[in-house]
Amino acid sequence: MTQPMMTLNDGHRMPQLGTGIWQIDDAKTPQVVSQALKIGYRLIDGAAAYKNERGLGQGLRESGVPRDEVFVTSKLWNDAQGHDAALRAFDATMERTGLDYLDLYLIHWPLPALDAYVDTWKALVRLRDEGRVRSIGVANFHEAHLARLIDETGVTPALNQIELHPSLPQVAMREVNRRLGIVTQSWTPLGRGDSFKAPEMVAVAERLGRSPAQVILRWHIQHGLSVIPKSENPDRLAQNFQVLDFELTTQEMAALDGLDRNHRTGPDPETFDYRAPL
Repeated sequence: MTQPMMTLNDGHRMPQLGTGIWQIDDAKTPQVVSQALKIGYRLIDGAAAYKNERGLGQGLRESGVPRDEVFVTSKLWNDAQGHDAALRAFDATMERTGLDYLDLYLIHWPLPALDAYVDTWKALVRLRDEGRVRSIGVANFHEAHLARLIDETGVTPALNQIELHPSLPQVAMREVNRRLGIVTQSWTPLGRGDSFKAPEMVAVAERLGRSPAQVILRWHIQHGLSVIPKSENPDRLAQNFQVLDFELTTQEMAALDGLDRNHRTGPDPETFDYRAPL
């Protein structure tokens, strides 16, 4: 199955569809990562806060898939914001994963109350310039946060990973990212199943003979979003990957767009307390 690819604003290319490893025990992560790569995934989304970076690196090595064929993301956690702290945190991530470089490194949250994300971003720019990271980006950043980064450093993030699903389609933020040349990547792309039973969703799924999860992932793909559903179940991992061989009609896309309830399942980036656990 041919993987759709996305070109970042720095020229690097990234698979549009990947899988995340949040809430997977470090001991189980090698098996999940290896299984995902066997299915065909080539984008693995990790983070320091997930506490399974060792398993991520181990799974990649045990899979037998060449390192240069896999796009690996990790994220800097909130307790390591600031220039020097970010550099130390990156070193710790690399030690845990056992990798020589990352394809993408993100600031996990802006934490505007802490007011350290610009200095943190400068550290990521340094890591990119040194070749230790190929691309750098952010997660959960709003328009004002992005504008300040760009104004004060001249460097535009390659990607902004935000909570995005039919109940929270983030139309305005997607447009901000598009205007700035930033790829939008969806976390919690299934919205924890809160739209699975909507009549519009059920009708589309029944017409296609697909699961609601597959329909939603296809909705992300057709909106030009990068999407990283998470599962440690091998069957669900495979089903999540099987969204590249069908299409939703214009009317079906519009019906799913209409499920917007402005409903977050995770924290609000403006108020998230940096001392809070993920």
